[in-house]
Amino acid sequence: MGLMTWLDFVFFVVLFILFVYVIANNVITQLHRVYLFFHFSMMIWPLGQIAVHTTDNPHLQLICINVSFVGLSMLGFGWLLFTKYLTNHGFAPRPYVLLMMLLPSVFVVVGIIWNPNDWFIAAVDGRYDDRQYGLIFWLMIVMLISYFMYSMKLLTRAYQSDAPPSDRAQIANALTGIGVFVCFTLLDLLLNVVLAKWLPVIPGLTSLGIVIADIYFVFSIQKHRMFDIVNIAQKDVADTLSVGIIVLDEQNVVIDLNSVVSPVFQLSVGTRLDMDKLLQSVEDREKTEAFLEMYRLHPEERVHTEIEVPEEGRMAYIALHVAPIVVKQQIIGRVITLQDHTELRRLIEETSRQNEALQERNRALLLMQDELYQANRKLEQMAIIDGLTGCYNRRYLMQQLEHEVMVNMRYQIPYAILLFDIDLFKTINDAYGHMVGDDVLKLTADVVRSTLRQTDIFARYGGEEFTVYLPHTTRQQAEELAHRVRSVVEHNFVDTGVGNAPVSITISIGMLAVEPQPDTELKDSKSYLRELFVKVDKALYEAKENGRNRIVQY
Repeated sequence: MGLMTWLDFVFFVVLFILFVYVIANNVITQLHRVYLFFHFSMMIWPLGQIAVHTTDNPHLQLICINVSFVGLSMLGFGWLLFTKYLTNHGFAPRPYVLLMMLLPSVFVVVGIIWNPNDWFIAAVDGRYDDRQYGLIFWLMIVMLISYFMYSMKLLTRAYQSDAPPSDRAQIANALTGIGVFVCFTLLDLLLNVVLAKWLPVIPGLTSLGIVIADIYFVFSIQKHRMFDIVNIAQKDVADTLSVGIIVLDEQNVVIDLNSVVSPVFQLSVGTRLDMDKLLQSVEDREKTEAFLEMYRLHPEERVHTEIEVPEEGRMAYIALHVAPIVVKQQIIGRVITLQDHTELRRLIEETSRQNEALQERNRALLLMQDELYQANRKLEQMAIIDGLTGCYNRRYLMQQLEHEVMVNMRYQIPYAILLFDIDLFKTINDAYGHMVGDDVLKLTADVVRSTLRQTDIFARYGGEEFTVYLPHTTRQQAEELAHRVRSVVEHNFVDTGVGNAPVSITISIGMLAVEPQPDTELKDSKSYLRELFVKVDKALYEAKENGRNRIVQY
């Protein structure tokens, strides 16, 4: 064997020793499996190169060359996959994603093995010691460069992010390793393929680049303890806890969680946590919105709430706590802890059931108190409301006016009193009966009430007479209101029964407007009120004597 063969053999032995060393000194995890695939792909290249120079059979040489380039073709996929795991600890690709990542390598491998029309490689003088490369070879080069450029882009982006210092160091070593490999491979391509006609062959450049890059990478693995069993032990400890733990990155993507979480919330590493969806079953929406506002707008704060989750035919009550992960005063993620409060809720409900009998007695007592209160209110209403018309009665009116006139007199507040009587009411009773007479009283009261203000007091004075007290009202305002009352009553027709035409009701109004003067002293409010009603009654009498359906001011 020549110098090239011995060099490739030595490189293969070194790679194999490193491969065995990594397996022997580290517990196998998903990250290990990806690395081992990548490492094994690197070993195939020098092994195939050894075999090419140990046989003179062209067919065997072609097979060995194919094996070497198949391994080299898989390096791009292996490196990309390892980069994904290195830059995203929660990377958990679905099968179709892996297939899309692998597809370019598969196409090239098929082309290498098939070698249609010598599009991949052609022998020179019937042997493959010297060979010519075709289109598929250059497609493989383009594919590998694309893989490595994309991997370097991912590594660079991860390095420039706010990753922890330990992760940044691992990424920096990975960037150095891939840079070494790409440089040696491109140098081999340039010197031994592109310029092969003018320069002597320099053996083993690609193999040397693979070995240097792998040595550097293994050094990084050991230095930063990427495959340390402590990480696995921490995961096992977390899975034994009764408290659920979810670790999120800055984009709320789950990068780690323990075994308590997955069965309850159907979450997995690599998925994005939708807090709104997680809280959609909470009945207290006001409390939920307050929590979500703090969660979205104040990531630096610790927040907590309680959520309800259906679990095995019952509702589980989970206390949810969110805390930021801070490194060098920068928030790089969040930790969510979930604690089951269902048993505590059950104890509280049991206590509530034990107190239910006492509460029922209290409710019965409260019901009796409410009934008594309603009865008292009804009695109070009956004491101040006229049962037929719904107006206040005369007693309530006088009680209110005793206070009102004293306040008006003290503060010189103008007011007015209207006293009106339904014209020819006795004639209506005689002609149509007392039932129609009652209807006339009720309907007249209704239309008058519709024209008054909320502050006005409308009362039945007696029989067919009614009184309206108008507070804070001048003479002009009172006169306008009186005309409006008279008009609406006149235009209100009352049904007098089957076969009879509706009748129009009119009223006669006596009006008294009072504008208190300063320094006027009121000694007896009852006597003063009696005098006021004597005056307004005279005005009403005059209105009836002058032809009814009119207003007379005193």
